[in-house]
Amino acid sequence: MTSPGTEIELQVERIAHGGVSVARHEGRVVFVSDAIPGERVRARLTETRKKSFWRADTVEVLTASEHRRPHVWPAASVDRDPAVRAGGAEFGHIALEHQRELKRRVLVEAMARMAQADVEAGSEHPAAGVTVQALPGDDAANGLGWRTRIRMHVADDGALGPMAARSHRVVPVDDVPLATPAVQAATPFGERFAGVATVDVLAPTVGDPRLIIGEQAPSTIRERVGEREFTLDDGGFWQVHREAPAALTSAVQRALVRELIDPRAHNLDLYGGVGLLAAAFADVAGEQTIVTSVEADERATDHAAENLAEWLGAQAETGRVDRWLRALEQSASAAERARLRAASVVLDPPRSGAGRNVMDTLGRLAPAQLVYVACDPVALARDVALAAEHGYALSRLEAFDLFPHTHHLEAVATLVRA
Repeated sequence: MTSPGTEIELQVERIAHGGVSVARHEGRVVFVSDAIPGERVRARLTETRKKSFWRADTVEVLTASEHRRPHVWPAASVDRDPAVRAGGAEFGHIALEHQRELKRRVLVEAMARMAQADVEAGSEHPAAGVTVQALPGDDAANGLGWRTRIRMHVADDGALGPMAARSHRVVPVDDVPLATPAVQAATPFGERFAGVATVDVLAPTVGDPRLIIGEQAPSTIRERVGEREFTLDDGGFWQVHREAPAALTSAVQRALVRELIDPRAHNLDLYGGVGLLAAAFADVAGEQTIVTSVEADERATDHAAENLAEWLGAQAETGRVDRWLRALEQSASAAERARLRAASVVLDPPRSGAGRNVMDTLGRLAPAQLVYVACDPVALARDVALAAEHGYALSRLEAFDLFPHTHHLEAVATLVRA
């Protein structure tokens, strides 16, 4: 049996979810990294235990795609051995426009396969023709300089770097070109750190860049989005692309079906963080809007309460979304259920998605519309299918390249009762 370490030639067929491509070897599926559909590559097997598929890393490109470019980050180039190839820029060898096309294909395929929604251009679906949109400034910068936060891991000798792809090995580096100039300038590349596992570097829009060395006590920072400022912990969640908070604010506002908005309904912002998308909703719904933001992180909830203080009807509650919704369903009176049926719900779950428990509870509560912000196309498609079981239909879909030179994308979907 072929074992890890064996090198084989592969003809790469298509892109798969997760940033790898699909090839076949003697009839067996092989997921291969650092390759582009249409290429022929020599690849080193890394996993052969599964009967249904193997995994491999490209070590040489034999026939290159027209879309292949020199990697934007030499530390991650296919010229390096996979064991010391920096992770975090797995599409950096692909022309930027083609990266977006590959991401679009993954999204379209996931929606067709899991949600039975044909959103390919030319279909009659209301969300057909979806593209992956660039954020302002990214094309001019070739997709570089967008990360306002990076996490560097500490090697045994104290050097800083990312992990190698699919590994716990730290790859020391002296630059991170996806980071903003301010983050790069603040990163102590040449220094050694002992006794800590990570060093985080961030450059908020308000104030100076800062380091978080290991398990450091949190401090408060401010981020500006348009004319509004948000407070949050320096180690708390915030969209990492410099333009992402503004882009998602606008996308959520476009996704809301205006005639379905009832400012006095029991509107919800689930997985609400520090209130960015609750504020996006309330800006559309008006000064008298009622909206409850729900977030598991207590400190984030405290910040959300402060960030949403301009709306008297806004509140922030701490709780796991699935448990919080279940308690709401069990305690709601008839009048409360009516307000929930008139509600708009914005949800921005983690990469794993909302899942059956949350989608089923929302389905039973039956709000007028769901605006779902997703950072994983497969999780989104699965949850769209779960919503369909409760009578919701996908009516709008936008996608954004919030993570250039990686396989990740962001999507914003509108679901309304059919």
